[in-house]
Amino acid sequence: MPLNYDNRKFRPVINSETGEVSGDTLFHYRHKGDIVTGEYSGGAITAGSLIAKVDEAGNLDMRYQHINADGIIMTGKCSSRPEILGNGRIRLHEEWQWTSGDLSSGNSIIEEVDS
Repeated sequence: MPLNYDNRKFRPVINSETGEVSGDTLFHYRHKGDIVTGEYSGGAITAGSLIAKVDEAGNLDMRYQHINADGIIMTGKCSSRPEILGNGRIRLHEEWQWTSGDLSSGNSIIEEVDS
């Protein structure tokens, strides 16, 4: 059975230095068919949204955009690979790159939190 991201919430636990999300950022995903959408905010992020295609293994090919605390619109792309933890929660291993700003790239890990 394919992985279902609908109504799951995630928080970052690790992020590269040039990333803007932190443990104070909360992601809320929705999933319908092979499309995942989400909203996120908190920490240095005032408001953000994402859209992704999900494959049969649960991998996400994502694009994201947000407005940071400085009022700057930032955009990027991300590939996320799921890991199912022993307690059934999802951990996402992410490789991302800004498509705005300095165009730097990095890695992050976000983990599902209780709703």
